[in-house]
Amino acid sequence: MTRVRPSRALFKTRGRSTGVPAPNRDSAVIDWAAYIDGHRVSTGTVADAVRLIRDGRLTPEGDSAGFVWVGLHEPSATELADLAEVFGLHPLAVEDAIHAHQRPKLERYDDVHFVVMKTVGYVSSDPGGAEVVETGEIMIFCGPDFVVTVRHGTHGALGPVRRDLEQDPARLALGPAAVLHAVADRVVDGYVGVANAVMEDIDEVEEAVFSPERTDESRRIYRLKREVIQLKRAVGPLAGPLRNLSGRRFVPAEIKEYLRDVEDHLTRVREQVESYDELLNPILQAHMTQVTVADNQDMRKISAWGAIFMVPTAIAGVYGMNFDFMPETQWRFGYPMILGVIGFACLSLYRGFRRNGWL
Repeated sequence: MTRVRPSRALFKTRGRSTGVPAPNRDSAVIDWAAYIDGHRVSTGTVADAVRLIRDGRLTPEGDSAGFVWVGLHEPSATELADLAEVFGLHPLAVEDAIHAHQRPKLERYDDVHFVVMKTVGYVSSDPGGAEVVETGEIMIFCGPDFVVTVRHGTHGALGPVRRDLEQDPARLALGPAAVLHAVADRVVDGYVGVANAVMEDIDEVEEAVFSPERTDESRRIYRLKREVIQLKRAVGPLAGPLRNLSGRRFVPAEIKEYLRDVEDHLTRVREQVESYDELLNPILQAHMTQVTVADNQDMRKISAWGAIFMVPTAIAGVYGMNFDFMPETQWRFGYPMILGVIGFACLSLYRGFRRNGWL
């Protein structure tokens, strides 16, 4: 693959040269560095880092003894096109990295591997509101002497990953594959944290459904089912790319062992997330059953009170027809007798309904 020698001014940012940029940065480049034998070499520009690796330090076999790591956050088409020209990135992969919204995948373009991973976060949708699963993406261009990480979204910051790797020069000396593993490990750790947080919410819903107090948890259950689906879309498709990475020749044997460990963690998280549906479905069914039972109890109470009030209504309706010849209308004790009959009938119905559990 043909690569263009970078000019000295290429990729020169207007902010800080290393570390986390100032808040008001005007470049997508978060950080960059050349790494030789596992040790960071800070340079003034990305172009200087590329030149240092490709021209300044070669092994007897002619291969670079180090690599360049460039980290970007939501780059523009122009910024990523400049990087693509220097590192020889494929146009299709560059287009995916710009527009994002890709499924987790692993693709190879000549000697460059392109990896897409979904990042997740469990955040409140609004102040004091319910928590929702938000997703982002990390795209990784992994070549023989470079790694370019492109991050979309607010989750999955890679600054801590870089700092942790720089504290372990022996692992960082293994090359770009070490960065690839570290990023994958951080992403899967994020899955574990979100999955545990969702499990806590499911436990709370289950406790609320089976509590003595009557609460309407249907909306929350449906929301959790939606968040579980969102989490499954991020976690499930990553299993194939991770499995394929373990078998690629550019990955050293030491990193393959770490990748298999990450794959094992991902498998456990995937099984955990898939089990959430099995938990939420019976919880929802139990809640709907409780709602139905509660509605039936309310209807029985309404029916019981309706039957009680029907007695005086029926008697009053009969004696309100104003006929001249009716029993007890001319009797002195007719009115008290009717009131007694009404009271006795209502009391008898009330006791009967109470005994049968309707009231």
